[in-house]
Amino acid sequence: MAATVVVDAEYMKEIERARRKLRALISSKNCAPIMLRLAWHDAGTYDAKTKTGGPNGSIRNELELKHDANSGLKIAVDLCEEIKAKHPKISYADLYQLAGVVAVEVTGGPTIDFVPGRKDAIVSPEEGRLPDAKQGASHLRDVFYRMGLSDQDIVALSGGHTLGKAHRERSGFDGPWTKEPLQFDNSYFLELLKGDSKGFLKLPTDKVLVEDPEFRQFVEIYAKDEEAFFRDYAASHKKLSELGFTPPTHCFKLPVKNCGALAQTTFGVAVAATVAIFSYFYEINRRVK
Repeated sequence: MAATVVVDAEYMKEIERARRKLRALISSKNCAPIMLRLAWHDAGTYDAKTKTGGPNGSIRNELELKHDANSGLKIAVDLCEEIKAKHPKISYADLYQLAGVVAVEVTGGPTIDFVPGRKDAIVSPEEGRLPDAKQGASHLRDVFYRMGLSDQDIVALSGGHTLGKAHRERSGFDGPWTKEPLQFDNSYFLELLKGDSKGFLKLPTDKVLVEDPEFRQFVEIYAKDEEAFFRDYAASHKKLSELGFTPPTHCFKLPVKNCGALAQTTFGVAVAATVAIFSYFYEINRRVK
C-alpha cells in the first residue's frame, strides 16, 4: 500500500480544486457515463471477508485494466490523469471516486456525500469479481453480498444505467438504456417496467430486477418516486465508494494562535454575558428592596 493519505486542510483544498476541474472536464467531454463506470469498477471488486479490493485506485494498473469487465476504461483513466497531473497530492483512489460523484451531480443526479482519505493499492484483485451482465439474480446477489451490500443497494445502483450506453466492442451489447443517456433520472426504472422496447437495451441483469419479486418492489418505488430513487441512490453510492475504507474521524483545527485567540474571545464573551446577567438580577433585587 502507498503511504497513508493525510487529510488536512490543504488536502481538502486540493479536493475542491479537483472537483471543479472534473466538473469542467466531464461537461466538456460528455464523459459522465464512463467516469461513473470507472468509479464503480474500481470499488466493485471489494470482498468483505478478505477485506481486499475496493475503491483503492488499483484499476489504473495495466493488468486490471485488461480484465474483460474493464474494456474501454483506459479512456477514463487517461482523462483522470489530466486532473491528477494538476493535483498530484490527491490519491488515485480518491480521484476516481470523486469523478464518479461529480459525474452523477453534473448530469442532474443527487448530491453524494464525499469523504476523502483513500489509500492507493499497488496490487490488483483477481479477475472475475465484477458482475457478469449475462447472469441472473443469484449471480447479482453473490457479487453484491460479497461486498456487503443489500438487495436495495443492487437495485438503486443499477439505476446508474440511466447514464450512458453499452458498446458492442467492449461488452458485446449495444445501445442506451434510456432516451436521455446524459441525464441522471429515474427513467431507467420506467423503461424496465415497460418490458422490451425497441431501441433500448435491457441486459439479463436488468431484466431480473423486474422478474425477481424482492428486486421488483424497489423498481416500482423508484419508477413512481424519483426523489426516493435519488435518496437511496446517494446512500448506496456512498456505501459503494467507501467499501473497505474507514473515513478519517478527526476535524481540522485552526492554527494554534488563532485557536487561542478564538478561545479567549469566546471565553471573554461568555464571562461578559455572565457578568451582565448577574448585574441585571442584582439591580432588580436592589430596587425591590
